[in-house]
Amino acid sequence: MKPKDLIELSLLAAIWGASFLFMRLGAHEFGPVPMATMRVLGASLFLLPLLTFRVGLAELRQHWRPLMVVGLLNGALPFALYAYAALSITAGLSSILNATTPLWGAMVAWVWLGQRLDFSRLCGLALGFAGVVFLAWDQASFKPGGSGWAILACLLATLCYGIVANFSKRYLNGLNPLTVATGSQLTASAMLLLPALLTWPERMPSGPAWLSVAMLAVLCSGVAYILYFRLMQRVGPTNTIAVTFLIPVFAVIWGYVFLSEAFTMHMAMGCAIVLLGTALAVGLIKPPEPSRTLS
Repeated sequence: MKPKDLIELSLLAAIWGASFLFMRLGAHEFGPVPMATMRVLGASLFLLPLLTFRVGLAELRQHWRPLMVVGLLNGALPFALYAYAALSITAGLSSILNATTPLWGAMVAWVWLGQRLDFSRLCGLALGFAGVVFLAWDQASFKPGGSGWAILACLLATLCYGIVANFSKRYLNGLNPLTVATGSQLTASAMLLLPALLTWPERMPSGPAWLSVAMLAVLCSGVAYILYFRLMQRVGPTNTIAVTFLIPVFAVIWGYVFLSEAFTMHMAMGCAIVLLGTALAVGLIKPPEPSRTLS
């Protein structure tokens, strides 16, 4: 990977790590669904002119049905679920749970597409989900105000990402990445608009909350998607997936600096287990083959 690609990969991780910070800053005032709606709507307004002038709208009109599926599973549902989780768990914990996305992607590919998993990848899946259990064991409480539902919301969001990654590979392969990014945000906006109006907060959110939503929309969705799909084209999905391992690092840093969130040894150990399992499950780490001796 060239130095330019490494810089862009690190920048993407820093931006997506910051998304968990911005959700923490704005979710309490907006509520999960209105915040998710403003995020995808703002991203749509940012991306649509770029698509119009650089690619055109023909692909968008032709493939609107599969793009609706991507909008639901890559925008509307996960953004609302993460905003809900931000009400009760830290940015660092949310980002660590987000790192299970490749695990779900590998599992969905195995179940749905019949992609074979060797022993080391199966061990990686088991290890990764064991890390999630380790993280949640002493934190998941389903009593009012507990973090159990928030943890489940994060895992459901990552399952959505795992499904949509395989769906896109099967039904949108070859489509311009900017079309996919714009179409997904537009369709997510259409899905969320009515629920957002029905759940809009009675008290107008403050200026900092609006700024957080604007950063989520333009920086963490609009700019990040452009970086992400450009890296996918230049260095391939295997190298780009390395961003998953960097996001928790930045999310923990932003949470510590701006929200004074603690990063405990328990979280560090859980994060290490999840990331090791993920690396095994997606084939980034492979066990050494047994040496052969000549007889």
